Amino acid sequence: MGGDSGPAAILAGCVIARRRHPDVRFVLHGDEAVLQPLLAHRPLLSKSSEIRHAPSVVGMAEKPSQALRRGRNSSMWHAIDLVASGECRVAVSAGNTGALMAISMFRIGLIEGISRPAIAVLWPTKRGQSVVLDAGANAGADAQQLVDFAVMGEAFARAILGIDRPTVSLLNIGEEEMKGIEPVKRAGQILRESRLPIEFCGFIEGDGIGEGSVDVVVTDGFTGNVALKTAEGTAKLIVYYLRSALKRSVLGRVGALLASGALRSLQRKLDPRAHNGGVFLGLNGVVVKSHGGADALGFASAIDVAIDMGSSDVIARILSDRAGVAQLSGEGGSADHPDGSGHTKAVVS
Repeated sequence: MGGDSGPAAILAGCVIARRRHPDVRFVLHGDEAVLQPLLAHRPLLSKSSEIRHAPSVVGMAEKPSQALRRGRNSSMWHAIDLVASGECRVAVSAGNTGALMAISMFRIGLIEGISRPAIAVLWPTKRGQSVVLDAGANAGADAQQLVDFAVMGEAFARAILGIDRPTVSLLNIGEEEMKGIEPVKRAGQILRESRLPIEFCGFIEGDGIGEGSVDVVVTDGFTGNVALKTAEGTAKLIVYYLRSALKRSVLGRVGALLASGALRSLQRKLDPRAHNGGVFLGLNGVVVKSHGGADALGFASAIDVAIDMGSSDVIARILSDRAGVAQLSGEGGSADHPDGSGHTKAVVS
């Protein structure tokens, strides 16, 4: 029921995802009176879905504290509950980010030793894709949290991108060790001196993200979200300038016709919908946040990410690497995470 376009766009995205992943099954949470007629017009989705009635919705403007107090009958709460109980492997929502994070932390819990989750996104680069985190879960982060983000991002890159030894850098205002704010400099020192299975490459500046200089870029949520939105806006601006230039004259329109294949390829690479879906890393379960303004194609991309996550061992990898951090810092404790198998079952709110 979340997102700017409402359940119609989300169900259309589920149809696309169902065609891509024939084995996936959906549990749709929301107002049954609204969802049932929409589902009836989508027979392919109807065969692999069920509706669980949730009478209320978490508003996009609600504070996380309000969602925790009053949201127990909401579609979002019900969706997260099924991941917490193990009935579903993954949850996907286009709703209120803060509320989704708060409910997920309350119902699913954090991996032991992780103090804050982070939103990880796949970022298109010249080399292919890189992982960037945090993309908006936390306004700030201390040194130890940045180190945890590096551990989580490295595990995510190994599990999802299939990279044996991902390279990791901290986003900074310069590559020199003396530059940057204290938490970033201290996190860099910890990562340089650690024995973690991380190939730490020091600091990276903002222009290095698109270059694909490293596989994992680590930053706090404020900086990461600004960088993400700036990149999305820049991509839209490039497409706008290109279209305007090609429509300006007859010669430009002829050139556009001759280069139509290349232009379509460029548009696909710059289309933010193809890279939609931020993973809440650090939870004891898989929750994926779709952009609130995503259309059907964008929401289907978020489901793609969720299914890849549901089939991976990224949580076990984070637990293993986090144990190494605990030994380095003198922390105690570890936790086992049950591993499941079988078809992916997605819950949508």
